[in-house]
Amino acid sequence: MKLIIHGGFFSESSTNQETKKAKQNSLSAIVAKGYAFLKTHTALETVVYTVALLEDDELFNAGIGSQIQSDGKVRLSASLMDGKTEKFSGVINIEDIKNPIQISASLLDYDDRVLSGEGAQQFARAHGAAFFNPITEQRQKEYEAKLNQQHNLGTVGCVALDGNGDLAAGTSTGGKGFEIPCRVSDSATVAGNYANKFAGISCTGVGEDIVSGALAAKIVTRVTDGFTLKDASDKSFAELKAFDGFAGIVGISAKGEIYHCDSHPYMVWASFDEELAVFE
Repeated sequence: MKLIIHGGFFSESSTNQETKKAKQNSLSAIVAKGYAFLKTHTALETVVYTVALLEDDELFNAGIGSQIQSDGKVRLSASLMDGKTEKFSGVINIEDIKNPIQISASLLDYDDRVLSGEGAQQFARAHGAAFFNPITEQRQKEYEAKLNQQHNLGTVGCVALDGNGDLAAGTSTGGKGFEIPCRVSDSATVAGNYANKFAGISCTGVGEDIVSGALAAKIVTRVTDGFTLKDASDKSFAELKAFDGFAGIVGISAKGEIYHCDSHPYMVWASFDEELAVFE
């Protein structure tokens, strides 16, 4: 059993060291909770549980504390992929919801598994999701000050390998901040979140770059074709250099390989492999 999570990128500056430490501490606690949950649950159930914990932590740009778009609204995107069934589900630009990863999980049972906007919100309400305003006081201040979105690049994500050898991946984001309303990120696409029987990948960074590189699906496809997880990831990241792609990934293979990498420094992540927790 293995578990790895990420909390996106942060700016490396003297004013941001306190935030970096807080994120590291939070990721360490969340990955430990997720691993304890994994001991008695499937990879799919664990990914939903763990991503929801990340969404509930306002330190991260997903769920509570998400970035505000240019029209003053928060719109959330998330996706989930079950490596066992190879089914993908997600929501795009859903409003007034606390945990979009849970709505993504509900959609796995339907033929129409990716919903956007008002349709996604109506589906969520029909499945018991109450109204929730995810805007925090800090995000509101940032919006009003029109801070540059590059201070908070990223998403949250999780990949799990359970005791049966099954994989799952989940990714959730609040966007990049001040974007054109209803801009679509990578997080609810197979470029940003993908898993099958061979590997699972969750991405973070600039969504447009990740989509241009078809990153998560490309890495998993290469593992399926016989690459190690490290070699598949490194080759795919080398291809991002053609357009200076800004991305980071966490991943696990069915062979138990666990890997993380980024094209630019300062992605925060944590992993749990039996009794070993590692975080940066």
